[in-house]
Amino acid sequence: MLKGIGALSALFLSLVVIIVGILITAIGILVFSVRDFTFGILVIVIGAIFLRGFHIAKEWERFPILRLGRYIGLLGPGQFYLTPFIETSPIKIDLRIITMPFRSEQTLTRDNVPVTVDAVMYCKPVDPEKCILNVQEFLMATNWAAQTTLREVIGKNELDTMLAQRDTIGVHLREIIDLKTEHWGVAVTSVEVKDVMIPAALQDAMARNAQAERERRARVTLATAEVEAAQKMVEAAKTYEQVAHGLELRWMNMLYEMGFKGMTIMLVPSKIPEVGYVAPVGLMSMPGAPAASQGQPTPPKEEQSPSTSTTPIESKSPEKQEEKEKRRHLHFL
Repeated sequence: MLKGIGALSALFLSLVVIIVGILITAIGILVFSVRDFTFGILVIVIGAIFLRGFHIAKEWERFPILRLGRYIGLLGPGQFYLTPFIETSPIKIDLRIITMPFRSEQTLTRDNVPVTVDAVMYCKPVDPEKCILNVQEFLMATNWAAQTTLREVIGKNELDTMLAQRDTIGVHLREIIDLKTEHWGVAVTSVEVKDVMIPAALQDAMARNAQAERERRARVTLATAEVEAAQKMVEAAKTYEQVAHGLELRWMNMLYEMGFKGMTIMLVPSKIPEVGYVAPVGLMSMPGAPAASQGQPTPPKEEQSPSTSTTPIESKSPEKQEEKEKRRHLHFL
């Protein structure tokens, strides 16, 4: 209720001032019209000065008032009147959150890498009185404090930390900057690191390093897959060895799968290989090969004398010769 009464009184005072200013201006114009130029101009100037003291502040604006150079308080929001030449307002303070981008020039990190960091800060004036009395220009001071703090934080961290932990760096920056601006009536709500720029040569080196790391992971993954596949094959072989019909079922399944691949010609062995059977390899396994290929010792050959022959002498009787002639004749026919 008191706030409403104060607003009504301020409105009434403003209306009175406006009416007085308009009356004075009208009197000046009237006097000027009767050709009393000097007095008419004087009256018009006085009326304009009275009207100049009328101001309107928006909801988020505050005006610090100095009366004869002494701070007396804040005015706003709404309409208010400043006595000309007695009361002044040196600055208008915006109480909304202010977005302030800032950056550090090329700065060395802890591991001696030159970087340039872009960041953005969100701050808000919470005590307009401190913003006026404790610092000359609180926005510029806050910006410079943010830049110096950013350089300090960069020098205390390594490049990998700056790239991987941006959120942590932003929280650390907010704490330090807020501690500096607390005496100026400014509260820092958030600081975010937008970009970390590094030299082009270092970017190429980091790209090669990342590519090599990916290739290493791919090879390790492939080798791990080979190991697991070999282990599974060993387990399958043990299972086939324990179950006699397991390999036969697997063989039939393979033939069934081959039939679905659109093959028109299939060579199916008449005998399914048994578990544990190892087929001989090479020319030594062919029929008629020496017995050494089957793991048996070859008996030594006995030496035969040239005069002794073990081949039996075939008899040449007339009946047998006649029978051979008949066979040849039939074969010719």
